Amino acid sequence: MALETAPARDPFALTEEERSVRDTVRDWAQREVAPGAAGRDEEERYDRGLFDRAGELGLTGIPYPDEYGGAGMGSFAWILAIEEVAAADMALAVSLSVHVLSQLCIYANGTDEQKARFLPPMTAGRELGAFALTEPGAGSDAASLSLSAVREGDDYLLTGTKIWITNAGEAARYIVFGTVDRSKGKAGITAFVVEADTPGFRLGSKERKMGIRGTTGYEIVFDGARVPAANRLGEEGDGLRVALSALGAGRISIAAACTGLARNALELAARYALQRRQFGRAIADQEMIQAMLAEMTVQVEAARLLTWRAARMRDAGQPINSASSMAKWYASDAAMRVTTDAVQIYGGAGYSRDNPVERLMRDAKGAQIYEGTNQIHRLIVAQGLLDAMRRDG
Repeated sequence: MALETAPARDPFALTEEERSVRDTVRDWAQREVAPGAAGRDEEERYDRGLFDRAGELGLTGIPYPDEYGGAGMGSFAWILAIEEVAAADMALAVSLSVHVLSQLCIYANGTDEQKARFLPPMTAGRELGAFALTEPGAGSDAASLSLSAVREGDDYLLTGTKIWITNAGEAARYIVFGTVDRSKGKAGITAFVVEADTPGFRLGSKERKMGIRGTTGYEIVFDGARVPAANRLGEEGDGLRVALSALGAGRISIAAACTGLARNALELAARYALQRRQFGRAIADQEMIQAMLAEMTVQVEAARLLTWRAARMRDAGQPINSASSMAKWYASDAAMRVTTDAVQIYGGAGYSRDNPVERLMRDAKGAQIYEGTNQIHRLIVAQGLLDAMRRDG
C-alpha cells in the first residue's frame, strides 16, 4: 500500500497580503496607467499625477518601515507591484524604481537625522527622488567618475556633469556621487544628497531617448554647487559602496519591470495570433507561431522566478550580488527577445507605431544597458562562481 504524504507547500505561493498588493496595483495600473502610455511615449511626457497617485496608494514606500512612512513589506512585495506597473507602462515603472533606489541609499547609509529629514516625504510620494552616478566618461566603470567634491568649511562644492538621469527636472532630491580626490580612485568617491533648489545646480540638455520616453531624462550640471556636509551619506570614500549596495537591490526591481513588460508583449501577441487569420485560419493554429509563443512563455516565467528568488534572498538578509545580476541580465534579455518576437508575430502591423508592441520593443532595449550593462552582469555572475569555487577548494 502506498504511503500517504502531506502535499508539499508551493514555495512560490503568494501570501494573502502579497496577492492583495499584486491585485490592487494591477487594477490601478490597468485602469489609470495603461490607457495613456502610448500618448506619453509619443509626446515624451512625464505625468507627475501618476507618481502622486502611486504615493496615495502607498506604492512609493512599500519596502520601507512604517517609522519613515513606509509599508514595511520588504522587497518581494515591491517587485510584485513593479511588475504590474511595468505591464501597463515601463516608463512609469522605471521612474518608480529609481525613486525607491534613491530612498535605499538614504535608508541604508544615512544617519538617523538624515533618514528622519529625507525619507518621510519620499515614502509618501510627495517628493520624487533621482540617482546620479553616470557621467560622459564613467558608465560601467563607475570608479572612474570625475565630478569633484571639494570641502570648504561646512560645505562641499560640487563641479561636474552627470548624464542619463531619470526623474531629473521632477525630482526634489538627487543622490549624487563625486570624488574628493580623483587620485585615490574608488577610495575618493563620496555620496551626497543634493536638493533640487541648490545654488549652482541646474538641468542640462534633455536626453533624446529611443524608448522609455514617458520618463524624464536629463544631463545635470554642477557649477560649484554648495552642498552641506550634513548631506553627505557615510564618510568620505564610502560612495562606491553606497552606490553598489543600492544598485544590487535596484537590479531586482528592474528585473521585475522587465518581466512585466515581457508579459504584456506575450499577452498582446497571443491575442493577436488568435484574431489574425491567414490562409483561412487563425495564425495561432500554425505550429511555428505556437513554438514562438511557447518560447516566449518560458522566458517570461523564467525571468519571474529568477526575480522572485533574488527578492526572497534579499528579504532573508542573504547576499544578492550574483542573484540580482542573474535576474536583471536574464529578465532584460528575455524582454528584448519576447518583444522582438511579438513584433514578428504582428508582422507588418507590428512595425507600425499604431500598435503597442513596437513601443515595448524600444522600451526593452534600454533595460539591457542601464543598471549595469548585461555584459557587466555576466562578469559579476562568473566572478561570483569562481570566488565560490576558490573558497570551496
